Amino acid sequence: MHHVIIGAGPAAVAAAEQLKKLDPACDVTMLAAEAAPPYSRMAIPYLLVGNIDQQGTYLRKNENHFDNLGVTVRHARASSVTPASKTVNLIGGAEINYDKLLVATGATAVKPPIPGIDLPSVHNCWSLADAHKIIAQATPGSDVILMGAGFIGCIILEALAARKVNLTVIEMENRMVSRMTNETMGTMIKDWCVAKGINVLTSTKVDEIAQNGDALSVKTNTGSEIKADLVITATGVRSNTAFLEGSGINVDMGIVVDDFMQTSVADIYAAGDVAQGKDFSTGDYYVQAIQPTAVEHGKVAAHSMARGHTTPHVGNVNMNVLDTVGLISTSFGMWMGVEGGEESERVDKENFKYINLQFKDDVLVGASSLGMTQHVGVMRGLIQTEAHLGKWKQKLMDDPTRLSEAYLAGAQSQHQYMEA
Repeated sequence: MHHVIIGAGPAAVAAAEQLKKLDPACDVTMLAAEAAPPYSRMAIPYLLVGNIDQQGTYLRKNENHFDNLGVTVRHARASSVTPASKTVNLIGGAEINYDKLLVATGATAVKPPIPGIDLPSVHNCWSLADAHKIIAQATPGSDVILMGAGFIGCIILEALAARKVNLTVIEMENRMVSRMTNETMGTMIKDWCVAKGINVLTSTKVDEIAQNGDALSVKTNTGSEIKADLVITATGVRSNTAFLEGSGINVDMGIVVDDFMQTSVADIYAAGDVAQGKDFSTGDYYVQAIQPTAVEHGKVAAHSMARGHTTPHVGNVNMNVLDTVGLISTSFGMWMGVEGGEESERVDKENFKYINLQFKDDVLVGASSLGMTQHVGVMRGLIQTEAHLGKWKQKLMDDPTRLSEAYLAGAQSQHQYMEA
C-alpha cells in the first residue's frame, strides 16, 4: 500500500507517523514544497527573536527521523491530481502514483490588494524565507509597521517587540484578535500593548504604501501618513487548493471532508489548514487553522487510510491560547455565546484580568480569559466533556473565577457515582 501525502507541515507529519505505526509495511511518501525539512510555522517568531536557529523550527529534530521511520520525504510541488489514474502530477512534469492520498497542503498568507503591497520592503511572515528577510531588516530602532492584529499578527508582534523595533500595529477591526475576543477583552489587549510602548491603531486600514527614498510611506484611511523601514502583512491566509481544480474534489473555503477526513473522491483525504473539518461545539464544518487541530486531523485521516472508516472524528474544540507581550489570552468553544444562553463575566481592567463564561442551560459551552492562566485546562475540559454543572452553574454565574472548584466538584461526583 502506497500512501502519498501532499504537504510537510504538522498534519502531514502526524499522518505519516501514524500510518507507519498502524501499518509498518506500508510505503509513505511525503511531498514537501519547500527546500527545508518539515517545519512549524508557529516556531518562526522564535527564530525572529533569536531564541532558536532554523533547525529549531523543524518538527522533528533528528535529521534521520523520517529515514528511520521508512518515510520518503521528496521535495516537490504538486501541480494537479488525477483521481482516475490515482496520480499526483508534479511541477516539472514528473508524476507519482498512490493507493491512498492525503492532501495536507496547509494555507498561504495573502496580501491585501492595495497599491505598493509588492514593494521590496513589504513582506509576509509565513515561511522561513520570509523570516530571514525580516531578520535582516527588523533591527533595533528601525521603524516597522505590522498590518493585522489577529492571532498570527499578535504572535509576530511579540517577536518584533523583542527585536526592539519602533512598532506600529494597524488593525481594521475595532479591537485586537477579534476572532477570539469580544470588545472588552480585545480592547484590554490593545491597552496592554500601548502600555508596553507599542503604537496600536484599531479601526484603521492601510490605503497605500509608497516608496519614499530609502523608506516607505504608509497612508491610512484616517488621513495619517506613517514612515517605515519595513512593513509586515498579517491580514489572513487562504487554503492551498488551486492545484485541485478539475480533480472533482469538492472545495468550499477549504476541502470538504466527512467525519473520516475523506474528501468527495474515494481514497483521497484532507487534513489541517486546507481541510474544512468538524467543529466539536457546533457540528459544523469549517477551516480551523490551528496546529493542534492539524495534528489531530492528520492522525484521524491516517487511521481511516490504514484501517478503514471505523473511527469517526468527533470534531475539534475551537481553542486559542495567545501570548501578547507577556499577557496570556485564551478562548475555547463557543466563546461568543449561543442563542438563549447565559454568560458570566468579571473584568479587572486595572490589573488586566478578565474571564467570561458562556452557558447553555447548565453546560459550559464557551469561555475566554485574559491574564488568568490557571483556568486554561479546566475550560477546555468542561467544554469537551459537556459536563452538567448542576448547582455549580449558579455559583459560576455569581463568580466565574470559581471554575476550578466546579471542575473538581464534578470530577469528585463522577468518581463517587462510579464507585457506587
